[in-house]
Amino acid sequence: MAGTKKKQQKTKTSKRPYIIGFWTLFGIGLLAVVLIFLMAGWGAFGKMPNFEELENPETNLATEIFSSDGETLGKYYSENRTPIKYDDLPDHLVEALVATEDERFYKHAGIDAKGTIRAAVYLGTRGGASTITQQLSKLLFTEQVSNNPFARILQKVKEWIIATRLERQYTKEEIITMYFNKYDFVYQAVGIRSASKIYFGKEAKDLNIEESAVLVAMLKNAALYNPVRRPELVKQRRNQVFVQMHKNGYLSEQEKNSLQKLPLNLDFSPEGHDEGMATYFRVYLQGFMKDWIEKNPKPDGTEYSLYSDGLKIYTSIDSKMQQYAETAVEKHISHLQKEFDRQNKNNKTAPFRDLDQGQINSIVRSAMQRSVRWREMKDQGKSEEDILASFDKETEMRVFSWDGIKDTIMTPKDSIFYYKGFLQAGLMSMRPQTGEVKAWVGGTNFKHFKYDHVKQGKRQVGSTFKPFVYATAIDQLKLSPCDMMPKNRFTIEQGKYGNTKDWSPENANGEYDGMISLKNALAQSINTVTARLIDKTGPEPVIDLVKKLGVDTENFSTGPAIALGTEDMSLFEMVSAYSTFVNEGVYVKPVIVNRIEDKNGTVLYQHVPQTRDVLNKEAAYVTVNLLEGVTQYGSGARLRGTYAKEFDHYKRGVTGYPYDFKNPIAGKTGTTQNQSDGWFMGMVPNLVTGVWVGAEDRAVHFPGITYGQGATMALPIWGMYMKDLYADEELDVSQEAFPKPDNLSIATDCEQYNQENQSQTDSVPDELDF
Repeated sequence: MAGTKKKQQKTKTSKRPYIIGFWTLFGIGLLAVVLIFLMAGWGAFGKMPNFEELENPETNLATEIFSSDGETLGKYYSENRTPIKYDDLPDHLVEALVATEDERFYKHAGIDAKGTIRAAVYLGTRGGASTITQQLSKLLFTEQVSNNPFARILQKVKEWIIATRLERQYTKEEIITMYFNKYDFVYQAVGIRSASKIYFGKEAKDLNIEESAVLVAMLKNAALYNPVRRPELVKQRRNQVFVQMHKNGYLSEQEKNSLQKLPLNLDFSPEGHDEGMATYFRVYLQGFMKDWIEKNPKPDGTEYSLYSDGLKIYTSIDSKMQQYAETAVEKHISHLQKEFDRQNKNNKTAPFRDLDQGQINSIVRSAMQRSVRWREMKDQGKSEEDILASFDKETEMRVFSWDGIKDTIMTPKDSIFYYKGFLQAGLMSMRPQTGEVKAWVGGTNFKHFKYDHVKQGKRQVGSTFKPFVYATAIDQLKLSPCDMMPKNRFTIEQGKYGNTKDWSPENANGEYDGMISLKNALAQSINTVTARLIDKTGPEPVIDLVKKLGVDTENFSTGPAIALGTEDMSLFEMVSAYSTFVNEGVYVKPVIVNRIEDKNGTVLYQHVPQTRDVLNKEAAYVTVNLLEGVTQYGSGARLRGTYAKEFDHYKRGVTGYPYDFKNPIAGKTGTTQNQSDGWFMGMVPNLVTGVWVGAEDRAVHFPGITYGQGATMALPIWGMYMKDLYADEELDVSQEAFPKPDNLSIATDCEQYNQENQSQTDSVPDELDF
């Protein structure tokens, strides 16, 4: 017995060092782990977020642009993220997330112990251990995943620490919301709201359960599980999300089986800066915002960021009107282009006309020097000779066409000729009483044609300038639309208004005999009558009026020829000027932004209207009355259902002719020299819309007046646009008569006027005595 006891005592003694050693090592390991966590928390292994950063995690938020009817027009961003509230997340989206990514989300405090042990034992083969909160901590505060095992362990430690801090700082609902708002779903879809819009064309709150499952499926790896590039793989992953939802009691077996049979049904709509609605307007708005930001710093003195501060810009644009405008431009120009190309088939200098080879070479050389190719090669130190040679080398390229993007092979120089041959258009629509710009179409395709023909471009306005001459004469001389004037030739002698030679305009219709009323003279664009009027008023009062109407007249000539629209003006200027006539002579500065808010909804800017009196009510109304004649029996009469037979093959059933409008419409067409520019300015009591059509270069134009006039180039766009507006009753576009001033002293009813002045009309002199 004594020997046995000694043996047992010896065995215990011999094992004691191992036991002590084990617990010592265990204690050291435990202390080491604790120390690692403490050091990580102190920031020894890299910066850790402090309390303030946890309270307000730094997140780049896109600035969102809203239409006046509450639709999103676009965004400015470095990351396309627009925050969303938990209440706007559908229940099935949250359930899909929890069931798939973190089944015990509501039971842990940031770290899932059971999942961690399982992942450690099975080395991750039976699922990871990363909770939603850990994933959020990685998105918010930790760097990219490292390939170094030790660094990866330290990174995981930091994620755990941040996750526990997040759990203490935020509710479960707030963590889910931040996670959805932060995740990058690729294709510039950062956050669930952007992803919902880009992949399904709807707000997150409107997602159905299968759409929610697709987005949750992408959370595993958005680049890999990309529904646009790998639809079948994403469908498999989506169906696994349904399995997880069934497993966790969110779906019945029958619901799961039924949902798994559904297709993906994407409505993919990228939100790049070149895509979407009102692209040209958004570029102009970008400049407006940059100017505003420079003049309006934050309370702390720093500048707002247009791309990351989550500003909200509430614009004057109406999304429906904008869409109708873009549709009208695209429909008409795509068809007009076919006729333009047909007429250029036998043009040896196509697309140019009236130019010699030297002039053409100069235009092409200038286009080369403005190109990205020239700039990049210049920056690379290439010689001008090498750069020019590169423009003659064939290369693969994708080019715009009205039948879709085409893959082709051509030289860069040939591509310049190709793009020069496209017709362009601009449209702007504005409420004359408020100045609110409701539609802005700066061109035909922003991705391929960046130049804005609303504000940036200025072109000769032709006969659309004549109403300014008539308005000046009415204001000065109290003329009536019924007053008669001779059509015969008229000359303003050299030097009278600084003109260097005699000026004798010709009438486009070649008629010079007889008398004509002012209303008919404007309707038929009789140049000799306009010349007589500006001779009576002088050019300076006309220029002064135009300046008061918001037009930059600094470079205007002071000669009488301005009466026929020889000066360049922008569509923006033309629409705001014409709006003054409708608004009883009161000019209202155009409005594009009604309000700006910060990300918290604090109002930073509220528009204040800017107005000034320019014309008296009578003169403004009589000018509008004159312009009504254009659509009654002038070049705009086809809006009433009247159109020339030569247009039958082109108009009927294609661009909506005849339009057959019955309501009062005032307007004016304009056609410039060699048919380079076609204009139509159209007005109803609560909406003024201007349209311009032409090519980038004035030497690119129709060879004749049949298709090269404003009534053919521009008016059809206005007609189609207005037809769509009237068909949409929610838009409340007026069909009423223009408001008439009380006690109007100038006669506008010519039938009554002629009866009352019959004796005078029977013996009209060659020229009225003003």
